[in-house]
Amino acid sequence: MAAKGPDMPEEVRRRRPGPQHRLVLVDRESMTVEGVMNVESFDDEEIVLETNAGVLTVAGHDLHIRQLSLEEGVIEIDGYVESCDYSDENPTRSRGILARLFR
Repeated sequence: MAAKGPDMPEEVRRRRPGPQHRLVLVDRESMTVEGVMNVESFDDEEIVLETNAGVLTVAGHDLHIRQLSLEEGVIEIDGYVESCDYSDENPTRSRGILARLFR
């Protein structure tokens, strides 16, 4: 069993309800994410997903949602992936007003 980080808050360490969260990235060009609850925003450079493991921001170039099923909690993304970042904050609250205006 993998050790949990000591600096991680207890509420983050607990497994969140819902389907299992899984992220599969192949050659940084094709991604499947399971455990998706909502798509907060998307364009060709950034996709922000609410998952049962926190808010996931996928950044890259020429990003496209190939398939989305919120009923099954699965999204498939094509394009070049530069980074994947998890956060426990609400994405609309964490961004400044200028960032929201110039999306």
